[in-house]
Amino acid sequence: MCGLSQPVILVIDADSLSLTATSTALASQNYFVSNAEDRESAIAAAKQLNLDLIICDVNLNGEDGVELCRVIRQLPNCNDVPVMFLSNNQLPSVASRLFSNGSALFLKKPYAVSLLLDLVEKALWMPHLIKSHEHRPHMPIGTFSKENLPATQQVVQ
Repeated sequence: MCGLSQPVILVIDADSLSLTATSTALASQNYFVSNAEDRESAIAAAKQLNLDLIICDVNLNGEDGVELCRVIRQLPNCNDVPVMFLSNNQLPSVASRLFSNGSALFLKKPYAVSLLLDLVEKALWMPHLIKSHEHRPHMPIGTFSKENLPATQQVVQ
């Protein structure tokens, strides 16, 4: 994650009430939260911060949040940042569009804060897990035994 002690989350929402509610819920869990209400401030924040997660409303006062996140993920420091989309709309066409654009996380507004926090935790954990496996030496298949497992592994009998 970023150099800060807590994960950095960019929340993008044109509705100031929703933006405040989401940011407050995240800040209560010690996440570093940066807010953006429009395209320009979102891109500026993404360029300045080392993001761990982007949470974005699908509709930003007529602007396409999906397209905005596509632009942000093309920035050099944002290409592998997970994105969670929020929307008042739960039409199947919206969900399929999000998933076809690489988002695996979608939360319908209004949402339960506990559900938001659970999804954020999962979104932050997955890239960290994947990156930790990229640099780990791998053993060939069939070489696992109690004697050659790393000390941190436990064998269940």
